[in-house]
Amino acid sequence: MAWIVLMISGVLEAGWAVSLKLSEGFSRLVPTLWFLVLAAFSFAGLAWAMRELPAGPAYAVWTGIGAALTAVIGMVWLGDGVSVAKVVSITLIIAGVIGLNLATGGH
Repeated sequence: MAWIVLMISGVLEAGWAVSLKLSEGFSRLVPTLWFLVLAAFSFAGLAWAMRELPAGPAYAVWTGIGAALTAVIGMVWLGDGVSVAKVVSITLIIAGVIGLNLATGGH
């Protein structure tokens, strides 16, 4: 169950990161409110999952999901541009998270 909560929290991290971008420096109310709500739930889920999971792999999964998904959302919907280097880098993030979990036994 902790892994499921952690993965959902990683998706919420991407949500708050995109909301932060859309808030334009907290100058737009609705995206700012979404940022606050999503960040609170994302951090709460991370904290809950870390009660059972090792800190390193849990944090790596949380940030890895958030970083990779935020980058994809940026490229697909926010006009960040797509390049081979970005796709390779996202792949390396995912590989790094998987590698870290394998190296620690995946708990």
